[in-house]
Amino acid sequence: MSASDSAMTPFERRASIGLASIYGLRMLGLFIILPIFALYAEDLPGGHNHFLIGIALGAYGLTQAILQIPAGWLSDRYGRKPIIITGLLLFAAGSFIAASADDIYWIIAGRVIQGAGAINAAVMALTADLTREEHRTKAMAMIGITIGITFAISMVLSPILYQLIGMAGIFTLIGVLAFISIAMVIWFIPNPAITRFHSDTQANTSKLKEVLRNKDLLRMDFGVFTLHAILMSVFMQVPFILRANGLDIQHQWQVYLPVMLIAFVLMVPPIIIAEKKAKLKQVFMVAIVMAAIAQIGIYLLQDSLWGVAISLLIFFTAFNVLEATQPSIVSKISPLDAKGTAMGVFSSVQFLGAFFGSAMGGLLMQVYGGNAVLTFAVVMLVLWLLVASSMQPPKALQTKMYHLKQMNEEEARALKQSLAQLRGVNEVLIVANEQIACLKVEMSGFDEDGVEYLVKGA
Repeated sequence: MSASDSAMTPFERRASIGLASIYGLRMLGLFIILPIFALYAEDLPGGHNHFLIGIALGAYGLTQAILQIPAGWLSDRYGRKPIIITGLLLFAAGSFIAASADDIYWIIAGRVIQGAGAINAAVMALTADLTREEHRTKAMAMIGITIGITFAISMVLSPILYQLIGMAGIFTLIGVLAFISIAMVIWFIPNPAITRFHSDTQANTSKLKEVLRNKDLLRMDFGVFTLHAILMSVFMQVPFILRANGLDIQHQWQVYLPVMLIAFVLMVPPIIIAEKKAKLKQVFMVAIVMAAIAQIGIYLLQDSLWGVAISLLIFFTAFNVLEATQPSIVSKISPLDAKGTAMGVFSSVQFLGAFFGSAMGGLLMQVYGGNAVLTFAVVMLVLWLLVASSMQPPKALQTKMYHLKQMNEEEARALKQSLAQLRGVNEVLIVANEQIACLKVEMSGFDEDGVEYLVKGA
């Protein structure tokens, strides 16, 4: 029987659901202020300066980008749960500081501390500790889906909560959710039988140079940097446009709700085409063009509520497609022994882009006005289109993992050579000390029976 045919155990399901929930609750705390913060911050002391508003909105991204990979390394040394709990305590502290803030500067301080609770890498590592190799992809997919759903919920829930409990109440709620997450880590998430480094999910210092020299991976890093920079710049300008069209802060959910629901449905066909029909690059490029068209639409139709709403629908459809396809492309093009490092850099650059986009959006609004923010977004997207155009179309590959019995290095080399000769196998990684075989294989036509025979024999 294939290693991938067996179902997750109750232990693995509990761990995966729990860790996805913790990841989602934390991301909810970061996302939920996006649609409302710029309008709220205008009335704070110091809020007349849009550059400071941008810094406050994106400050979490800077500390998150800096500390995410080191926090993963610390979790190897001091344990996953202690680092995750420490990160959540920092996140809660930052939330409560922002809740009690009476000027923009204290909110910036709170957001910086929120970002210092960088638990992403440690959560991924704990997920790898608690799931078998053949089910790790499912567990990671659950986390990814949770992030997407959390983002959509945040866009709709944010204006409603602001009307009910205000911004201080929202920050307080975020802090309370962090404590709920801590309780889940302590009492719901199982303890791993063994904690060890996982090359497929964690960054390795010895592989950083290789990853940073890979032109295709650098293209993807620039892409995710740009995508999240533009996302944050959107929320520096669009809330003001919606207000100018008669929607105050409490009622802007009336635009975000249908936009998010429809965009979530519209993203599905392109992703299926990209993955099943091996059209990743084509779908990817079209989505970048759609995002640029959406920014131009907001610019030209900003006096029309319907025009802005349709433009936002186009943008978030493109955003969802790009957000889903980029990690898939990184996984396909990164060397197997550097996959965790490539994903760690990719994720850190994403948060750096969030900081850059909100800070640049605020600066442009302050100096040149709101239209400059939309122009900035279009320029960034055109640059991204040029960078992405030289990317080689990713092969139609998937990664499969198999558990191995204990073996020495000589046996591992022999198995690797045998597996590499099978039909449809493009790359093989044997990690003897982790007892895993990781294969990058063609989506169809690879000799799965041969792989299973060799792995079983090993």
